[in-house]
Amino acid sequence: MNGNIRIGNLFGIPFYVNPSWFLVLGLFTWSYSSGITAQFPALNSGVPLLLGLVTSLLLFASVLAHELGHSFVALRQGIGVQSITLFLFGGLASLDQESKTPGEAFWVAIAGPVVSLLLFGLLSLMTLATGAATPLTAILSLLASVNLALALFNLIPGLPLDGGNILKALVWKVTGNPYKGVAFASRVGQIFGWVAIASGLLPLVISGSLGSVWNLLIGVFLLQNAGRAGQSAKIQEQFIGLTAADAVALNSPVVSAQLSLREFADQQILSRDNWRKFLVTNAEGQLVGEIAIDALQTRSVEQWVDTQVQDLMKPIEPSLTVASGQPLLEVAKLLEEKQLPALTVVRDNGVLVGILEKASIRDLIQRRTQATPA
Repeated sequence: MNGNIRIGNLFGIPFYVNPSWFLVLGLFTWSYSSGITAQFPALNSGVPLLLGLVTSLLLFASVLAHELGHSFVALRQGIGVQSITLFLFGGLASLDQESKTPGEAFWVAIAGPVVSLLLFGLLSLMTLATGAATPLTAILSLLASVNLALALFNLIPGLPLDGGNILKALVWKVTGNPYKGVAFASRVGQIFGWVAIASGLLPLVISGSLGSVWNLLIGVFLLQNAGRAGQSAKIQEQFIGLTAADAVALNSPVVSAQLSLREFADQQILSRDNWRKFLVTNAEGQLVGEIAIDALQTRSVEQWVDTQVQDLMKPIEPSLTVASGQPLLEVAKLLEEKQLPALTVVRDNGVLVGILEKASIRDLIQRRTQATPA
């Protein structure tokens, strides 16, 4: 999965870590151990390093809890969670689909920051309860601060952060269009990305300081992901109102079940199409199977007149058939997820509409995009 390493399952959700996570784990361990050594110089050699590692792991456990917050709310809405991944800039819960309403989208987005704020409150109380200045107190205080920062950072109102998803839900609620919400939140995310890049570059250019290099990296991350989300929303918006029937190929390969193999062969000789497989319909136009052009070779030429297409046709796998009224965006995702070259489109009564290919969807969206005023 994109080079990520699977660690196991959490509450039935596949859990991965990106190789970049190990780099950050090492940097955080070294940084935290140095801080503990400075605060408590009397500690034995090696103890600060161990405490730094524990602190780093607890930090990532906090990030994991943040992502689980999103995941549990999504699961309650009937949305599957494909995975949770920890990487350079934190974590990512990958969901099967978007929420169906802006209200549901809002609760999925806000759940992560709420978990982080709850952890901040709990850890702050634990810090106060320990009282004396000890390594444990220092670790609890640090974790409390990190969870507060995690919540506040993620509430920045720009994609791909949680605040951007909250903003998306609000714009969706006002406009009634989820894609307008994504487009608006992605533009805000790009603005914050440029601000972060500027705040990282200026100290580097002016004084040669690398102290703000994280701002630069975060800015690039925001800019790239916000731009990608905006572009995706722009494309998906073109699917609004389109169904599977709208993208059916005009020259779909269809033959009648009662056709003889002789007639079938003659049609293909006269036709300029290069289809190798054909959909078969009965007298009512209902889909009953498929036949490959190579099936002609299973009978001698003398038998073609007395053999009908229905004698050699094969059944079609139900998973390769979609309803004519199914939203085209769902169909496009199905083609992509299952890596299918085409799907067969039928009406509710089984009547065949035609074949739908990736190329026909692409051409339809391209024509619609060109026809849309800028």
